[in-house]
Amino acid sequence: MSKKFKKYIRVAAGTPSIKVADPIHNSQEILRLMKKAEDEDIQLLVLPELCITGSTCGDLFLQDTLLQAAENALNYLAKESKNTLVVLGLPMRQNNNMVAVIYKRQILACVPKTTSGEATIFQCDDFTFAIDADKDASATIIISLNASSETVGKAAQRRTLAAAKSTQLACGYIYANAGYGESTGDAVFSGHNMIYEMGKLLSESPPFGEGWTVSEIDVSAIDYKQRRINKTANKEIVVPFTMEAACETLIRPISPSPFMPQNEKAARCEEILNIQAAGLKKRMEHTNSKKAVINVSGGLDSTLALLVTARVTKEIEAITMPCFGTTTRTRNNAHILCKELGIPCREIDIVKSVTQHLEDIDHKSTTDIVYENAQARMRTYVAMDIANQVDGLVIGTGSLSELALGYATYNGDHMSMYALNSGIPKTTVRHIVEYLADKAPPALSAVLIDILDTPVSPELLPNQITEELVGPYELHDFFIYHMLGHGKSPKQIYHLACLAFDKNPEVILKWLKVFYSRFFSQQYKRNCLPEGPRVGSINLSPRGSWHMPSDAINTIWMSEIKDIVSP
Repeated sequence: MSKKFKKYIRVAAGTPSIKVADPIHNSQEILRLMKKAEDEDIQLLVLPELCITGSTCGDLFLQDTLLQAAENALNYLAKESKNTLVVLGLPMRQNNNMVAVIYKRQILACVPKTTSGEATIFQCDDFTFAIDADKDASATIIISLNASSETVGKAAQRRTLAAAKSTQLACGYIYANAGYGESTGDAVFSGHNMIYEMGKLLSESPPFGEGWTVSEIDVSAIDYKQRRINKTANKEIVVPFTMEAACETLIRPISPSPFMPQNEKAARCEEILNIQAAGLKKRMEHTNSKKAVINVSGGLDSTLALLVTARVTKEIEAITMPCFGTTTRTRNNAHILCKELGIPCREIDIVKSVTQHLEDIDHKSTTDIVYENAQARMRTYVAMDIANQVDGLVIGTGSLSELALGYATYNGDHMSMYALNSGIPKTTVRHIVEYLADKAPPALSAVLIDILDTPVSPELLPNQITEELVGPYELHDFFIYHMLGHGKSPKQIYHLACLAFDKNPEVILKWLKVFYSRFFSQQYKRNCLPEGPRVGSINLSPRGSWHMPSDAINTIWMSEIKDIVSP
């Protein structure tokens, strides 16, 4: 059966319980971990530096008896190896600190743990790995075999270094450390093992713990990142092997809200707010704008834009423009929100002007796309003219999610003088407003909570609910994150979404089709976006990190979606 999760490799870092200078005993402990790895469908197992003998042998490393026993143990372990790649350390005659890679009853190579010469890259079709190769540019995974003793604060230092290296090299990073059984002459070893991916800790065995940690490394996401930064290879020696990186299930958690880390929510929200505010402050200063002009609808996006703008200036021209589909709830919330922020709210009813415009173009009284978009364009038209009146800057409120879906009226809410929310997905907008509601005084908190509870709608028609038309934003933001941020294919995204969400797979598939259809067809709107602050690594500005012709065809992506078979 074909495995669902292509380009994921299940890896482990383990610490055997050893006896110093006893390769026979140690080989049995290593074999125990190798069998454990086979049982757990692990494809790559990393063991510590010099684990066949122990790292604390001192001058015994010069003894031929120990070196021969270590070589015998390696040959024995190689013959016992099966479907798990095993990377482990031992002393050899040519170098007292070597790394051996064994796989399917073979020794693929033995290389010095550190070298000043050419890097050695182990390569299969799906990924590559290298041993402690700081300068290597092509490896998907860097493997670090260690015998680092434990002192106060050392574990935190290791985490910092591992996070920095895996970020700097845009790679997976597996750190295996010596533990119980090493000599305690002047040091104690803790078996602290870690698995990182591009700066993110996937799993670890903490100091003095079990000495065994497992996760999956997303090699396709790493490849995508390395292609984006144009990472190229240095001169290197290549050792080929055959393996497919794929898993039937995943151990690593797949978050349904990947843009917002739950354990850092407050800090992330403040960071985003500061980026937005700094960008707006500079733009208003540069344009000599006396006021910020915002269409306050009583909805989520304009609420965040108003809250951010209020951090920058009190000179705000807040306008609410009710029309055919405006509800009493959102209309009242727009006024209450402005009142609680101490900002005057100007109401301009646009029913008459839109009606006149529709008559002028001989539009029949049907609630079609013209009927809807005329309202959105009228609001932008009015805001732009008021900005000229007050020497102001029109603040755009649309989110990254709406840009991805093209769910904005061209030259309506699509246009502004500074698109304040354009780098923030809809789910993150919600998280930030929730965060601000928790901090706000009671009256302001109450209106923010009611805005959060209001169904998302452009209110261009009565009872219009956005997520019934284009799909749940929690799904679309998940699709955006994995397609644009990690280069995932439709099939990969589908299987990940089935893990992340408690939803019918057919529902996920339905909205995945909508996402790819809209994303490709609406690029022309994104190619003429106003400027706005880049908040995260995913951005759809044509001047930023996403470049795509308006005429790109989605045929191959839709064909892959058609081939998806729901469980």
